[in-house]
Amino acid sequence: MAPISIKRILISESVDPCCKKILQENGIQVTEKQNMSKDDLIAEIKDYDGLVVRSATKVTADVINAAGNLKIIGRAGTGVDNVDVDAATIKGIIVMNTPSGNTISAAELTCTLLMSLSRHVPQAAMSMKAGNWDRKKFMGTELYGKILGIVGLGRIGKEVATRMQSFGMKTIGYDPITPPEVTATWGVEQMSLEQLWPQCDYITVHTPLMPSTAGLLNDTSFAKCKKGVKVVNCARGGIIDEDALLRALESRQCGGAGLDVFVEEPPKNRALVNHPNVISSPHLGASTKEAQARCGQDIALQIVDMVMGKSLVGAVNAQVLASTFTPESHQWIKLGEAIGAALKSCTTSKQPFSQVQIITQGDCLKDSSAYMTSAVMVGLLSDGSQSCPNLVNSLTLAKESGITVTRNHSEGLTQGACEVEISVNGSSYRATGSVQGGVPVLLELNRSVFRQPVSLTGNLLFFKAVASPPLLPSVTGLLATAGVEMESFSAPAARSGDQWYCVGLSSLLVDLGALKPLVKAAAQVSV
Repeated sequence: MAPISIKRILISESVDPCCKKILQENGIQVTEKQNMSKDDLIAEIKDYDGLVVRSATKVTADVINAAGNLKIIGRAGTGVDNVDVDAATIKGIIVMNTPSGNTISAAELTCTLLMSLSRHVPQAAMSMKAGNWDRKKFMGTELYGKILGIVGLGRIGKEVATRMQSFGMKTIGYDPITPPEVTATWGVEQMSLEQLWPQCDYITVHTPLMPSTAGLLNDTSFAKCKKGVKVVNCARGGIIDEDALLRALESRQCGGAGLDVFVEEPPKNRALVNHPNVISSPHLGASTKEAQARCGQDIALQIVDMVMGKSLVGAVNAQVLASTFTPESHQWIKLGEAIGAALKSCTTSKQPFSQVQIITQGDCLKDSSAYMTSAVMVGLLSDGSQSCPNLVNSLTLAKESGITVTRNHSEGLTQGACEVEISVNGSSYRATGSVQGGVPVLLELNRSVFRQPVSLTGNLLFFKAVASPPLLPSVTGLLATAGVEMESFSAPAARSGDQWYCVGLSSLLVDLGALKPLVKAAAQVSV
């Protein structure tokens, strides 16, 4: 991927000073403005290429749509539920987080709450401060030999498991992504949620908040748990249904809860916070000096590496870019965009195209079909409108436009090539290209194979005509009359029937209609 230009970044929250320092040392201007209202942020954001936030700033669709230059939103932390990722993707803005910055801190807080639940430490401390000495009231239980259910076995879930195993707890878990054989190597037996609920003495959740995880622990799942089960949530408010949790606490089906996160923060409904069997904290999972320094440093270094064209880490909506950080990929991306633009110019119908098929060929492109598909769609969708397609949003824009995109890869060929076919109003158009000597070239257009590859650079005129000796002089004369110089001429290998030709121009023709007496179809594009 060609380096993304990031000149000015706004930091809207308190982020470790190392973040600003690293960005400035790499030539990026940084402005820090905290505690802005939504309207203030909307007014401010238009002047920046990047935005760095923690969890308090709500980067809504309104904010994103007001940001004319924004290219990246960096979240100094793990979750991105305070960012409208869909709105950012449509605008082609990369959303980036720091996947491992607060892992240790969040895991340690989880373990702290598990231990506090087992021994009533906060309640006992408050009782002591009130002048009491009540040993019987705070009878606890050992963690040794108890079963801990971990829902979500990513980085944090793994760290929680290894730490609580040192207390002699048996760890079981559920995760739809991490393979059971992987979690088994760090002592966690995976099973379905239906199997997990009845076994657990303690349950901790470590998933993102999404439709499939919202209310994961609810009235139904609490009813399947052991009576007196204790639960911890240091992930995201809403994974545990707060109303269901309160009902489970009041019926003693749940014996206690450790909550660091809430659906609404700060919580206005104090019933849960005030419950005697609830230990709560004000979203402190990442609130350690080490985590803040790590997250601030990570987000700055990730942005710098992206700007320098070195790598892309933590992009939650632009995984397609991860394999584009090589010099070779830059030329293939240019090829895809150029083929898309060329085919778009050749479609005579004003109807939008309905289907696009992209076939990458050759061993050198076996891991490149994703970004090649996105690149082709950039070329096909670019029309000078405000949609501004790029590798981040082109497939999303295509889907919104009702375009069906399919991709395939054909191995075994030594030379890489990309073949694209589009369908428009019952007609199909096809082009095949490659990269030769570091230059994107067109090999074939609408089944006309060129004698020599066409360099996909500059101003190009494509036309379809019957091969005849007067054709080239006639076209040359017409161009001269229009004040346009012919810089190159590419003829098809076939010498009979309707064929496509390509002419390199000094500038695009003002009126393609002048070619009508000479050709059957004509198109031009600037690459």
